[in-house]
Amino acid sequence: MGYEEVVMPPVRRRGRCSQFIIDNLLIIMMIVAVAIGVGMGMGLREHWAYYEKRKMHFLRFPGDLLMNMLKMMILPLVFSSIISALASLDIKKSGKMGIVAIIYYMSTTLIAVIIGIILVLSIRPGELGNSDLDRKGKEKTANPYDALMDLIRNCFPPNLIAACFEKQVTSATPTNFTISNATDDYVTRDVPKVGTGSGTNILGIIVFSIFLGIIIAKMGEKGKPLVDFFESFSLAIIKLVTLIIWYAPFGIMFLIAAKVIEMEDPAKTFTQLAYYMLTVLAGLAVHGFIVLPLIYFIVVRRNPYKFMYNMVKALTTALATASSSATLPITMNCLQENNHIDERVTKMMAPIGATINMDGTALYEAVASIFIAQYNNITLDVGQVIIISLTSTAAAIGAAGIPEAGLVTMTIVLTAVGLPVEDVTLILAIDWFLDRCRTSINVLGDSFGAGIVDRLVLGPRSNRNLDNGIMVSGIELEDTVAYKDNKAFQPDTKSKSMEKTAL
Repeated sequence: MGYEEVVMPPVRRRGRCSQFIIDNLLIIMMIVAVAIGVGMGMGLREHWAYYEKRKMHFLRFPGDLLMNMLKMMILPLVFSSIISALASLDIKKSGKMGIVAIIYYMSTTLIAVIIGIILVLSIRPGELGNSDLDRKGKEKTANPYDALMDLIRNCFPPNLIAACFEKQVTSATPTNFTISNATDDYVTRDVPKVGTGSGTNILGIIVFSIFLGIIIAKMGEKGKPLVDFFESFSLAIIKLVTLIIWYAPFGIMFLIAAKVIEMEDPAKTFTQLAYYMLTVLAGLAVHGFIVLPLIYFIVVRRNPYKFMYNMVKALTTALATASSSATLPITMNCLQENNHIDERVTKMMAPIGATINMDGTALYEAVASIFIAQYNNITLDVGQVIIISLTSTAAAIGAAGIPEAGLVTMTIVLTAVGLPVEDVTLILAIDWFLDRCRTSINVLGDSFGAGIVDRLVLGPRSNRNLDNGIMVSGIELEDTVAYKDNKAFQPDTKSKSMEKTAL
């Protein structure tokens, strides 16, 4: 029995264009939403004053719904993703993945800090800009030692349920102590006390999930029911995230519009801090568009800019929400669906990266600290610059993936080199904008990290496919829920049946 050769008609240009729009509809919608949001904000500024908070409260309501939905997904996504990823990997692969991730996170963060320091020392924005800057807001103080201990302490929460909505925070209260002598003198000392603060302790949940996933992996067949449960749970959460993503353009539009209207005097702010802003943006551009793609290309040998294009949905969401944690569900979706990163690598790398990998924040903290020194005519020696680089790298790891978290950790850097903490208020006026830009670089760094780990730990993708299933570096996946659910992994029984009939 023979087959006739079927000649396909040439694809029309109009058909190609429509197909491109269909394939990239969500990306186009997000880019258009950002443009409409900026235009809407600029238009409403002509009729609304920045102090009309009630109107802005109503305007950002659709955006608040988006933020709430994304934040709602963070906890179940982190918990199920990390456990299912580690439980389906053997211990050696998990250990190698962890080592590669730590090396990547530390090296890229340090590179970002060095780029920032080189640019701020070369451009010297603190000396070129306006010498009479307006102060905005109020500074937040933080003791470097307390912050470091809180970071370690939060890795081991005393109550896992409480860690879902609060974290441990050390506060110091100045107290007078009487000295027993004839004059009854007294001394004042800070009395530290460990309390709780609002906010999810993501770091503690990640540590618990990592250890639980490893233990389940070591249990073998006895742990298989738990593996199947967490894989099914993770798959259900990802499907929920897919629904939320289609609402994202609508929410992003109103978030950006409200933020544009809230600016008191944007022209004056941008003029006063123009050199500082350009220094930070230049550093972020060099790191995000040159350094990270170069590292990815050297390791993976694939086009890094195509990888970046496939992450546009996540980067746009990060730009609108200024939160790498809130962007996490969309980041994972882009990594798996668009860049075809192994789901176990995505589940492991994305949540951890969103928590501790803050390239953009580290660069920003280094630039801001030296900018404040230049503004106050304080000359920093080589030792102080090295301290700034090290503390910026360490403080960025402790920065929560929430809006403007870098401002809190930046006080650690300022305190370490003896710079005035209150001068943080000099840059608060422009921080809302830079926060969004550095969050996008944070998400981009997380994404490239997942691609690099996928290549180094699991090997080339061409070596993973088998005829009747999928094998990743010697790990059989035929029995996993993800394998059974994904039709792309299943053998094409229909075509095999046709072959037998033809013979």
